[in-house]
Amino acid sequence: MKNIDKLIQKALELQANGLVTRQIADELNVSRETVTWLLTRAKKEDVSSAPKDISVNWRSIGKSAYRTRHIGIAMCDMLLDTVEGTDNSIDLVVGIGLSGVPLATMIAEELGTELSVYHAYNEHDEGKLKGAFSRNFAGIKGKRCVIIDDVITTGNTMNDVVTHLRSSGAKPVAIAVLVDKSGSESLSEVPVHALVRIVRVD
Repeated sequence: MKNIDKLIQKALELQANGLVTRQIADELNVSRETVTWLLTRAKKEDVSSAPKDISVNWRSIGKSAYRTRHIGIAMCDMLLDTVEGTDNSIDLVVGIGLSGVPLATMIAEELGTELSVYHAYNEHDEGKLKGAFSRNFAGIKGKRCVIIDDVITTGNTMNDVVTHLRSSGAKPVAIAVLVDKSGSESLSEVPVHALVRIVRVD
């Protein structure tokens, strides 16, 4: 229960600092449903059982540029292993903001490719793209790219990125993450590669 109390406290702090549900979920690496549960539990409004979710805290890696670089190299090696022997060379690495960008930067440097950054929006209308590519980084049109993030929870953001890339004339060839909580072998027909894949057995 101590860990749940810490998550509740952190969710409340992030909300007090102006973050919305999606941003809190990204920061805590949990689903939006879990954030809602944490916030309502904090207000003693909800006594229902917790959603089936797993919180991922990779701060011990993220606080060190040395560790982040080496994790990036491991992810790069994993990507090269999967595209080797195929027609899918890599022109561009796409980092999903915020937490996927440091890893994507390391991987782009290692691969010698360009770097693009995708910002996910907080709220969206059904059927519309839910984010945008930063104009401060490389363009995506016509590029064969890999998408990098820290954690896949539901896969919704990743599906949005793939859709946006394809609609802009890019070809996503692989997805790589530190942790995959979705258990997906692929998202939007793009193979998912994770250093750690979490599979629930219940």
